Amino acid sequence: MSRTLKTAAVLAALSLTVAGCANKDSGTGSSGSGGAEGLKTLAAQSSIDVPKDAAKAAGDGKAKCDPKTTIAYIGAMTGDNAQLGINEYNGIQVAVNEHNKANPDCQVQFKKYDTEGDPTKATGPVTRALADKNIIGVVGLPFSGESKATGSLFEQAGVVHITPSATNPGLSTNGWKTFFRGLGNDNVQGPAVPILAEKLGAKKVYLIQDDSDYGIGLGGTSKKALQDKGLLAGEDKVVTKQKDFSSTVQKVINSKADAVFYAGYYAEGAPLDQQLVAKGFKGAFIGPDGVKDDQFLKLAGDSSKNAYFTCPCIPGELIPDFASAYKSVANAAPGTYSVESYDAATVLLAGIDKGNTDRAKLLNFVKTYDGVGLSKKIKWDDKGELSDLAVYGYKVENGKIVSVGKL
Repeated sequence: MSRTLKTAAVLAALSLTVAGCANKDSGTGSSGSGGAEGLKTLAAQSSIDVPKDAAKAAGDGKAKCDPKTTIAYIGAMTGDNAQLGINEYNGIQVAVNEHNKANPDCQVQFKKYDTEGDPTKATGPVTRALADKNIIGVVGLPFSGESKATGSLFEQAGVVHITPSATNPGLSTNGWKTFFRGLGNDNVQGPAVPILAEKLGAKKVYLIQDDSDYGIGLGGTSKKALQDKGLLAGEDKVVTKQKDFSSTVQKVINSKADAVFYAGYYAEGAPLDQQLVAKGFKGAFIGPDGVKDDQFLKLAGDSSKNAYFTCPCIPGELIPDFASAYKSVANAAPGTYSVESYDAATVLLAGIDKGNTDRAKLLNFVKTYDGVGLSKKIKWDDKGELSDLAVYGYKVENGKIVSVGKL
């Protein structure tokens, strides 16, 4: 959801990046992985080492604040791609619960506003949230289109907002001083696509892009990276809400590509993969963070066995304490961007704990924040971008999405 660097430099940096959370290397095995015929098997990542100095939402337990002090989540809670938003507000809830349990004199309130993930509907919930003067910081919005549509509203209100998932690179070029991105943008994720494809042994990758701000941004960066590596087999465009992909599927088959990369969300990615497999496609289906979700598995069914993913997100299920706390809130394992949302909320709560309990003070605190979260080092530049830009690879294994390590 989401949103030009020199590709060669980015590829090299991705290969060498050492993020705040180190992980064990994942190897490669025999061919024939997950229904992706003739491609290599990538071993699942077994563990992640969380930095000992990673900030926790509990703080020191000594905070004091007005009981009306509030942070908010604004983003999808319903709609075609709602699960990504649900992953995020549950991650925030873990942070708020941890904080309030440890700080009896600072019980921060948490409010949620549903945008349905729709840019045309997002301005209403954002306007309502910003009208509540008790709300001094926001985690959201999840998707690039709705972030683009509402960024100026946050700017006018002077309210800090940290997106855990909107990756369109253009979002940080609007001059907004209230916008912060809690992950690497598509200038980083796009070049990771050929890295994953090459690890799989793919020789030709067909690019399919949807018409969302997220898909357009990611489609552009991934196309350049695939071209630079000589992997681009062809390209086609689809639209959100599309159900019939027969024309695109035939183009993929004709191209003889052994992998497809889909720049879009899981609502369309799932039927696209189904139709590819039904037509006889035997290669790998690679999706980005917008597709990497259990809802994709449910919607795609057995066809999802061929799926791999890129994501600038850490596998939260490999962080035992966080995974346990998340399950107590959501009755499920952490999802895509659950950890990043926890980290974003933790930054806001740390500011509140230090007495930054109005909008202007909390905004200034975030601007100068320098710390380590569960997912990465967190320090923003003057455009609200981070310097720690790790991208992970994932695959479907035994009906679950598992990490194959850092790309």
